[in-house]
Amino acid sequence: MCIRDSPAITEQGYKFVFRNFPTSIMLGSGSLKLMGNLFAATHTAPKTAVLMIINDTFGQGFLKGLNALLPKSGLPFQIVETVSYDPQAKDLSVEVAQAKAAKADLHLAVTRLNDGILMIREMVKQRYEPMGVISPGAPGFYERQFIKVLGKYAEYNYSINAWMDPKQELTKVLETAFYKEFADQSFDLNIGFSFEAVMIAADAYKRAGSSAPQALVEALRATNIAKRVMVGGPIRFNEKGQNVDTGMAALQIRNEKPTVVLPEANAEAAPIFPVPGWTQRG
Repeated sequence: MCIRDSPAITEQGYKFVFRNFPTSIMLGSGSLKLMGNLFAATHTAPKTAVLMIINDTFGQGFLKGLNALLPKSGLPFQIVETVSYDPQAKDLSVEVAQAKAAKADLHLAVTRLNDGILMIREMVKQRYEPMGVISPGAPGFYERQFIKVLGKYAEYNYSINAWMDPKQELTKVLETAFYKEFADQSFDLNIGFSFEAVMIAADAYKRAGSSAPQALVEALRATNIAKRVMVGGPIRFNEKGQNVDTGMAALQIRNEKPTVVLPEANAEAAPIFPVPGWTQRG
């Protein structure tokens, strides 16, 4: 099972490809849709945004997709400043100062873990307080180390990503079992998708009643698993082997935990936006 998000995985005519992870297009469009839902749920409408984004391959691909999708999204804001930077940077003071100078309502951040920590620390230091900080479809903000290192300054930040559905009974069973064995580790989307990959393979093998390749392929093509871990509809694969029903969730760090606040049907808590200032947290 491949969890890479490149659309090319299922577009190159491979005979045997089955992917449960969303494509980059699904991640991008899903993130923008949930941002719109966030603003609707909180009766807000930021008019301007600044984007701080890593300049590696992931960041460049994300920026290209964002530029294509944002004009069609119907979101109320325009990106007035884009600040790109090296994810290996040890100091982001100049870049954060540039973002602050844009005086935008919203701060969008496409980061990895360490630079995400640097960014938030520098925002606190420079007293840069937009309506909120949202990471759309990138790693970093939901990770255990981000929350542990930043403490109260991690609170209220948003990450929009594929995520576990807290309303699914299977998610609760998996989370309990995971923390029983790995109490110091992070229960995140990597765990959820890895578990579902094994579940899909086991389900196909059981229905095929054989380990013969063709029997397994036919069983995988007929996959239909409603009781799953991740947010989204049943696990089913289209003619290209892509599960198009894997969804997205808006996460807000609340009480040191990535908490699903949207979609409403999957939410553990109501979203807070605009967020409290840095000195009002904790």
